[in-house]
Amino acid sequence: MGFERCHPAVNFIYFGAVIAGMIGFVHPIFLAISFLCAFAYSVKRNGGKALLFNLLLLPLVVAFALYYSSYHHFGVTVIRQNFIGNRMTVEALVYGFVLGFVAAGVMIWMSCVYAVFSSDKVVYLFGRLSPRLSLFLAILLRMVPRIKKEARKINMAQRGIGRGIDQGNLLRRMRNGLRILSMLITWTIESLTSASESMQSRGSTLRGRTAFSIYRFDNRDRAYVITTFACLTVTMMGVMLRQTDMQYDPRIVFNPITPMSCLFYLGYAVLCLMPLALEVWTEYRFRRARKGLQPTA
Repeated sequence: MGFERCHPAVNFIYFGAVIAGMIGFVHPIFLAISFLCAFAYSVKRNGGKALLFNLLLLPLVVAFALYYSSYHHFGVTVIRQNFIGNRMTVEALVYGFVLGFVAAGVMIWMSCVYAVFSSDKVVYLFGRLSPRLSLFLAILLRMVPRIKKEARKINMAQRGIGRGIDQGNLLRRMRNGLRILSMLITWTIESLTSASESMQSRGSTLRGRTAFSIYRFDNRDRAYVITTFACLTVTMMGVMLRQTDMQYDPRIVFNPITPMSCLFYLGYAVLCLMPLALEVWTEYRFRRARKGLQPTA
């Protein structure tokens, strides 16, 4: 049983907690824990594509940090002056890296959300609270893979007449790409309109409607929720004791690392590693059971 087999409420609580931590914590250790755990879990869920996407985010983080330090001049530790005479400081550069890793970490966590959440889970969670929001999210989650598939089909059809995105010189490729993008936007708008009208005709926005659901909150979900809230309690204790505070202006100042703070780091790391640990444990049990069922010579 992978993390996607858990109850939708469990998935929603977990991802809400880790994404909120990714956005709210600017302490380097908490930020590194969340980013590395998101990196590992996304690679586990999505394979080589996730690894390539995550690695491509790192140069963007470096570029953003350099840009941020070039136009924000707080701090007292001067590195050098840029080409227009403004000073670049260590504090601004480090804070630029922090903001860049926060944005990259949120994107990686959202890729994990997309891999775990399905349209059925969205409808189950938000169908009774807000049918319109449920309809919008369900259509959006279903539309993303369809857009990728349609883009490949349009490009293949255009390549047949010599207008593919990889045909011709640079200017012609740009024109072909814009033409394909225009076709894709038109198809997307038509598909969204037809999907919305189809769902409304089935009564998806009616008040008091009922829907079939296969989700049941069992003992495994209860154990996962208890563990999640235990880790959240430890992390919130660290917040109340100011172990997550960090100052970047005018100097970089944070609380010293103590055995007590290591306990808070461990609690947050366990929280972020829970889905990955569940995936690994499930695969281990499956391989062990499969090995036990094999006939002996």
